[in-house]
Amino acid sequence: MQVIITGKGIELTEAIKDYVEGKISALDKFYDHIIRASVVVGVENHHHLKGDVFIAECKLEVPGNDVFASKNEKTLYKAVDKVRDYLEGELKKHKTKEREKDKKDKRKVREVKEYQL
Repeated sequence: MQVIITGKGIELTEAIKDYVEGKISALDKFYDHIIRASVVVGVENHHHLKGDVFIAECKLEVPGNDVFASKNEKTLYKAVDKVRDYLEGELKKHKTKEREKDKKDKRKVREVKEYQL
């Protein structure tokens, strides 16, 4: 899987890059057909009363529909963790739907073959 990391309003340090890449690359355990992950991490300045709010967004390109998540937190690392957790659940759902579709397609093929006999 290719991981593309972009900073928004912050400087991307090696520590941030390594952390994000480690967390996002770990999603391969749940679904091994991920083509590319585009990650945007940064600061959102619209919350003048709350101070800096960090944002993490990730778009996973997978066969079928792409999976997207965006989370805001007080720290960048918490935002990345929440995005990863959310994407883990979404990938599990996507994998389940894909398996059900494959089973359904196989049943149709089997029924057609039986009907032709």
